[in-house]
Amino acid sequence: MRPNALGRTIAGLVTVASLTAGSVAIAGTSYAATATTAHTAVTAQPAAVAATQNFGLTTSEAKNVQEFLADYWGYTDSIDGQLGTNSWKAFQRCLQTYWGYTGAIDGDPGTNTIKALQRLLAAGYGYTGAIDGIAGAGTKAAFKRFAA
Repeated sequence: MRPNALGRTIAGLVTVASLTAGSVAIAGTSYAATATTAHTAVTAQPAAVAATQNFGLTTSEAKNVQEFLADYWGYTDSIDGQLGTNSWKAFQRCLQTYWGYTGAIDGDPGTNTIKALQRLLAAGYGYTGAIDGIAGAGTKAAFKRFAA
């Protein structure tokens, strides 16, 4: 009985080896798909970094804005000259209170945030363009005046 068990064990090992060899061939294809997926995830990651949006301000000018936000609008992060999510959340609170911003306080300086910012800039910082939600050259120039 023992020789028969040994034979079955050897046959099982040969089967496992064959399946493993087949799996390795398939794994090559599977690995390629995984590598592509991993690559996509890596390229999608910088979107989080894009949340830092200074709209043409220098680090020094952005620090001025952060100091204003810390003094009046509940900004509590570091004054680092990078207008990130928390800077924009504080700015959205300001824009919501005085400049017609009606979106979520989410820290995303999207179209509605830019429109409200343009209204603020038109009221006292020389912005004369359309209230279109596009941070073009005129918006950036007026934002620099605001930050000075």
